[in-house]
Amino acid sequence: MLIAITRPVSPSIERCQLTHLAREAIDLSIARAQHRAYEDRLAELGCRVLRLPVEPDLPDSVFVEDTAIVLDELAVITRLGAASRRPETDAIARVLAACRELFHIEPPGTVDGGDILRVGRTLFAGLSSRSNETGIEQLRTHVSPFGYTLKPVEVRGCLHLKSAVTQVAQGTLLINREWVDGAAFGDAELIDVDPSEPFGANALLVADAVVYPRAHARTRKRLEGRDIAVEAVGMSELAKAEGGVTCCSLIVEI
Repeated sequence: MLIAITRPVSPSIERCQLTHLAREAIDLSIARAQHRAYEDRLAELGCRVLRLPVEPDLPDSVFVEDTAIVLDELAVITRLGAASRRPETDAIARVLAACRELFHIEPPGTVDGGDILRVGRTLFAGLSSRSNETGIEQLRTHVSPFGYTLKPVEVRGCLHLKSAVTQVAQGTLLINREWVDGAAFGDAELIDVDPSEPFGANALLVADAVVYPRAHARTRKRLEGRDIAVEAVGMSELAKAEGGVTCCSLIVEI
């Protein structure tokens, strides 16, 4: 069974952390409607959605992916790169403790879950403004005994590694090579985003389908041209908070 852990859009999302985007007004009602539609799509794809309570004082709390790295045998509770976001992990840790052995990233390490891309037994770890070498080495220590290999990857020009590259099928990655070096991913087949859609590399693979932002129509056609089933969702408001489709859920197999 797949569990999708989500959290509603905070009423304070206008105060979200921003690194690479200029601040724009976020329509809270539209953001919430888009998020509910996203949850509905996950349910249609076979996930049981576990919706945590809203966090009015945590503007970025809808982006639950950043709070943990969930693997088959363990979960690592992160120490987020933005200090204001660190209280977000408390509720996530309580939920995950029921189904995984927990490990924690400790100071001075920082890791955001959006910087960790799992492909099989390999974890690609983005060195970004939110995840540092100390945190990534702690992550390596936690996961290595369980048979995972960790490979650090330099990230440039975007918030997280998964802003630049995500998995869209077995052995296939969607990538923006302006933000990450494609050679880092070895023999993986790479699908390039359309040059006009630099933010189009963030996609969420669930079962045999890819949940994908409706806004990136040209890149979507590239995916469909490879016979990848794409489930389009609206993400316009959360994108203003540097959010994407991977950010808004933690997918846990139990």
